[in-house]
Amino acid sequence: MAMAARGVLAMVVAVAVVWCNNVARAQTPVFACDASNATVSGYGFCDRTKSSAARAADLLGKLTLAEKVGFLVNKQAALPRLGIPAYEWWSEALHGVSYVGPGTRFSTLVPGATSFPQPILTAASFNASLFRAIGEVVSTEARAMHNVGLAGLTFWSPNINIFRDPRWGRGQETPGEDPLLASKYAVGYVTGLQDAGGGGDALKVAACCKHYTAYDVDNWKGVERYTFDAVVSQQDLDDTFQPPFKSCVIDGNVASVMCSYNKVNGKPTCADKDLLSGVIRGDWKLNGYIVSDCDSVDVLYNNQHYTKNPEDAAAITIKSGLDLNCGNFLAQHTVAAVQAGKLSESDVDRAITNNFIVLMRLGFFDGDPRKLPFGSLGPKDVCTSSNQELAREAARQGIVLLKNTGALPLSAKSIKSMAVIGPNANASFTMIGNYEGTPCKYTTPLQGLGANVATVYQPGCTNVGCSGNSLQLSAATQAAASADVTVLVVGADQSVERESLDRTSLLLPGQQPQLVSAVANASRGPVILVVMSGGPFDISFAKSSDKISAILWVGYPGQAGGAALADILFGYHNPGGRLPVTWYPASFADKVSMTDMRMRPDSSTGYPGRTYRFYTGDTVYAFGDGLSYTKFAHSLVSAPEQVAVQLAEGHACHTEHCLSVEAAGEHCGSLSFDVHLRVRNAGGMAGGHTVFLFSSPPSVHSAPAKHLLGFEKVSLEPGQAGVVAFKVDVCKDLSVVDELGNRKVALGSHTLHVGDLKHTLNLRV
Repeated sequence: MAMAARGVLAMVVAVAVVWCNNVARAQTPVFACDASNATVSGYGFCDRTKSSAARAADLLGKLTLAEKVGFLVNKQAALPRLGIPAYEWWSEALHGVSYVGPGTRFSTLVPGATSFPQPILTAASFNASLFRAIGEVVSTEARAMHNVGLAGLTFWSPNINIFRDPRWGRGQETPGEDPLLASKYAVGYVTGLQDAGGGGDALKVAACCKHYTAYDVDNWKGVERYTFDAVVSQQDLDDTFQPPFKSCVIDGNVASVMCSYNKVNGKPTCADKDLLSGVIRGDWKLNGYIVSDCDSVDVLYNNQHYTKNPEDAAAITIKSGLDLNCGNFLAQHTVAAVQAGKLSESDVDRAITNNFIVLMRLGFFDGDPRKLPFGSLGPKDVCTSSNQELAREAARQGIVLLKNTGALPLSAKSIKSMAVIGPNANASFTMIGNYEGTPCKYTTPLQGLGANVATVYQPGCTNVGCSGNSLQLSAATQAAASADVTVLVVGADQSVERESLDRTSLLLPGQQPQLVSAVANASRGPVILVVMSGGPFDISFAKSSDKISAILWVGYPGQAGGAALADILFGYHNPGGRLPVTWYPASFADKVSMTDMRMRPDSSTGYPGRTYRFYTGDTVYAFGDGLSYTKFAHSLVSAPEQVAVQLAEGHACHTEHCLSVEAAGEHCGSLSFDVHLRVRNAGGMAGGHTVFLFSSPPSVHSAPAKHLLGFEKVSLEPGQAGVVAFKVDVCKDLSVVDELGNRKVALGSHTLHVGDLKHTLNLRV
């Protein structure tokens, strides 16, 4: 009897242990659709043979309304009864896997990730293949970290807002001021992040293009992004602010778009049905989800007072097309909005279905991630030598040489001592900018230069603020007076420009100009000025100074910034970066309000316009400026002089004098031509060179003075020549946006520019 009792007890204990293990697993599932759990693996949403839409519909049918609203927010709670683990949607990867956002963290297992230059410097490379290559490395490291529980799969990057005003604190995060460059950056980086290989709809990671739209004021003289109303004409919206987002969605097939904090023409972007459902999902056919900037639904209610109650805020954002709320507002107020009849449950279903489908494309509902594509990635695939070398190469390609009187490149053999001076001369953390992660390692400017020659270091100022109390002129000038060459590294950091902080001045901070001038005057040898910053500065005094031999802009160059700078200065790499933004004189900041969103100039009021496309004032340096250690010559091989637009019979422009025709319709179908250019390296050093093709259209519809049609990066040995071909789609590339926001092809004389080369093309009907 006792033995039988013990046997029964043992069986009960064994069953209890199994039950407890199953309960524990059900309470805290590690991954969805666990094949070892027969109940869970049998669900329709776990069936990988079905379409994502069918699987999402099956999951949707198993949820209560209270459960559904948990899938509307970034911190997605676990749903143990269906074997679904918690998921954090918010991860960042602006220029490497970042610890900004709760979805990603570093640990002893993966202590750091490759930190590439801030996008503003990467964009200066004008190398579309580099944009994609960086995205591929970042997504590989992201997947590797995901596989060990350190990162999510949805990354809210890149930032593709136009760098409209030089004072914007977040300009460092963007690809610059030109819509075409921003578009190509968006497509390249997003494709690199998302492409899972093998075709199909699968995602390696899900990217997000942000912040939609006309977002570029953070905190300027008390005007904050949370309440700023961007008053934008339809012409400027469609001509300047929307093109990068349109390209990101249509050409990049991005998985997400983030709506911004600000209002556009009186409406919060996250509550604007025309902008969300109408344009992103309707016109552009977004294949993915729309997410709010963090707490922006809360902001439109509590800060902008756009709705009378929180239920109305929940209803208007979801009905406008928002699918996911970064924050908790929709989890708190959506059920009440449905119960009050302000929102239908089918609206909620539509939103979370978009979210589910993205997770399915990522493999979130496909079972054990170790058995899926990318499942073999792990810590060994993060911070590899090749990844770190790409970070160095990206910085080398982006660094812009702005002035050189012959001092560069330096000869390491002939330099016995180098003075390295300035508040950024030994910068480490500053080099990686914001939205950063822990880098694999740092090579500061001082370390990079010191690896080549003997150095003497003096900061000159204890920080970039360079106040009178922190200025250390005497030691800096003494160092310069005794050195063969002096490298001054000045500029900004996140205390000067960042998210939530715009600049009010375009001058170097504090007493940095005095430091530069004093050191230059005391220097025994050549002085090389290096500006480390996201935004531009008025450095006219240095540009015109005979005491300063060379000037370089290095952006925020990432973890290998110091090594890349040394590679440039000592001629191991020929600089080929070109400015992605206009450098304005300091007077621009005195005369022009940052909140004036107009792109086009107004001669009646003296408003100068913005960016190289429209700005009519003087510049310190222009968009596209950048020097090389060699010389490149361009010659035209072939381009048409006449292009006829074949309009349909009966079109009004056959009998009337038309200034332009619609950039849509049958006449656009095959309306294109080729431009072939010969580029020759006429100097004595191999180098990379960006060939820009600009167009100046006829003066109709307040068209830009010139705009970029295309760019190609070529690498040529001394004396080598190559042919660069541009295919120009007339309706896409030569069109301008009219006053109503419609694209038009201007008829008449278009001037094509490549360097100093000009070619006139006549468009006629």
